Amino acid sequence: MNFINRLQRKFRLGIPNLMIYITATMLFVFAIEYIFRYPITQYLYFNRALLFQGQIWRLITFIIIPTSSSSVIMVLISLYFYYFIGSSLENAWGANQFTLYYLLGMLGAIIAGLISGTATNTYLNLSLFFAFASLFPDTRVMLFFVIPIKIKYLAYVNWAFFALSFIFGNMVSRVAIIFSLLNYFLFFGPDIYHKFRNWLKYSKSRRDFRNQMKNNRNHWQ
Repeated sequence: MNFINRLQRKFRLGIPNLMIYITATMLFVFAIEYIFRYPITQYLYFNRALLFQGQIWRLITFIIIPTSSSSVIMVLISLYFYYFIGSSLENAWGANQFTLYYLLGMLGAIIAGLISGTATNTYLNLSLFFAFASLFPDTRVMLFFVIPIKIKYLAYVNWAFFALSFIFGNMVSRVAIIFSLLNYFLFFGPDIYHKFRNWLKYSKSRRDFRNQMKNNRNHWQ
């Protein structure tokens, strides 16, 4: 039994419909800023210096800051997408396991913020996307509302985005990326390792077979 399995057996604080609460709160924050023009996010974002001044609520409230887009349509689409992938993961895993996954991702984002001084929920939300793509790789979505594309291909693009951000980004981005993937690799790392090892064995078997066939042809010539 691996670490995650042991942790799941002990963790009994699952929150049913967690993504409904998170996305609804994001929508509420966006509505306050968009309709009333009140900059509420300045009291919510993660800032290490302000945390040390006693504003400890920022350890949590940064996760409910919506996308920075000023387009109502884009915000609604992104929130619906977060709800869709979150609820799909909860249906597949159960509330207990999904809550654990989200909290571990949140913990990673907090650790990154304490190291670098700031944190966002961007990479945390992308870690949900990676989990969804791992469980439902052949699910199709409409890219730009027109092009049907499997979710696994979008995941490849996001992995490339992570890699480029890590290579060319600043230290804040690199720390955020490393710790934001903590939950993903804790949950999916063993499967990735086994698949990679099986692929190596399969590749070796194919290579040995080709070499054997080549040797047999040379022997009969």
